[in-house]
Amino acid sequence: MVGPPRGDPAPVNHRPLFDDLPKAQRLAEQALNTLQRFLHVEAISGAVLLVAAAAALIWANSPVAHSYHDFWHLPVTIGLGELVFSRSLHFWVNDVLMTVFFLVVGMEIRREIHEGALSRLDQAMLPLIAAVGGVVLPALIYLSLNAGPDRGQGWAVPTATDIAFAVGVLALLGRRFPVNLRVFLLALAIIDDIIAVLIIALFYTAGLQPGGFVMATIGILAVLGFQRIGVGSALFYVLPGSLVWMGVMTAGIHPTVAGVLLGLMTPARAIPLREPPLEMVSRALKQLRSSDAVKAKDPHRLAQPLRDIRVAHREILPPVSRVQTALHPWVAYVIMPIFALANAGVSLTNTNLPAGGQWVMLGTALALVAGKPLGVVGATWAAGSLGWCRLAPGVSWTGVWLVGLLAGIGFTMSIFISMLAFADEGLLTAAKLGVLLGSLVAAMLGLAWGFSQIRACECPTDAL
Repeated sequence: MVGPPRGDPAPVNHRPLFDDLPKAQRLAEQALNTLQRFLHVEAISGAVLLVAAAAALIWANSPVAHSYHDFWHLPVTIGLGELVFSRSLHFWVNDVLMTVFFLVVGMEIRREIHEGALSRLDQAMLPLIAAVGGVVLPALIYLSLNAGPDRGQGWAVPTATDIAFAVGVLALLGRRFPVNLRVFLLALAIIDDIIAVLIIALFYTAGLQPGGFVMATIGILAVLGFQRIGVGSALFYVLPGSLVWMGVMTAGIHPTVAGVLLGLMTPARAIPLREPPLEMVSRALKQLRSSDAVKAKDPHRLAQPLRDIRVAHREILPPVSRVQTALHPWVAYVIMPIFALANAGVSLTNTNLPAGGQWVMLGTALALVAGKPLGVVGATWAAGSLGWCRLAPGVSWTGVWLVGLLAGIGFTMSIFISMLAFADEGLLTAAKLGVLLGSLVAAMLGLAWGFSQIRACECPTDAL
């Protein structure tokens, strides 16, 4: 055992040991560390979303079901003097909170295009073709059963994949499937989101108002100006971001599209500093150690080195990664569960579907359960047969079928699109029922397929 030279005094450790801390502080620290690990387990976020959806169904089918609808239609008002903005609680969830969800989606797309699975055309080609197949075939299946103009508006409902649920189900299968399969699923789901956003902007937008575009443009220019002069704090972007949101809504486009725009505009590189962040931290720490400002607790002398440390800490990661990481727990464990609680509450006891409503429900469920996997696998096979691309190392056709089945889990985005597609409450209820049924069956089929392949395969892991 190596220790200090004989005769030299043992070094003094000024940092208190963990066991020397008060018991309450030790317990709080352990709890916080456990919570941080818990919040980054993807399977947990999918489970929380499922619990929220189940709670909404139970509430909407309980003896106090009327309170469910009354609660989400409560007016929430903000105002300043004569400027008053009043909307239902449902609006604040679906149009305001979900903008943050779409902001994170936009940032994820931006990061993947910069340095991830979508950064190179040869890498992105296979999930792109698979995603297109997984959008086109479900839409065709739905339209084959719902050709009328009223019911046909829901053709895009079964085209999207819920990333949280799909990745969560894949995580439940353990680490027996190769990393490249998870990358394939993530890339496919992200491209699905891109297609869904384009569909919302192009097909579910009413008459456009030029004044809104002017307002949104001013907000975008302000964001670009702040980025140009090196403003790194996210708080400075709240006001111009709000201006973009209001402009998009005024223009007649769904305001959540503003979240995607702002996410795509988030820089993928850190703001250049006078010196590298680690050197800045080292210099500031040396400055603090060499002076008696810390001992004297002089706020004026401490201000500059502490500011340098904060700036360096902020700019170690690029904004697109830093902000996404900060928002992810809020989106996964607050915004998405609240969205599920507000929109998954469908009455199963007193459901009087209008004429053709059963076909909307059946078409949506069938498109998710059968259209998604057949579209994904069929497009992937066609691309491989034509020599356009090939499967990534370690990914077999067994894994492609698993990805196709999990792509049929379309919970969050599908319910969101259904609310844009149907003004009729009966058809909206039918579409939601189809989404819930189809997503549940797709998840069960994906789990069953994955576990059956794990049990049947006695070969090395990367062959699955």
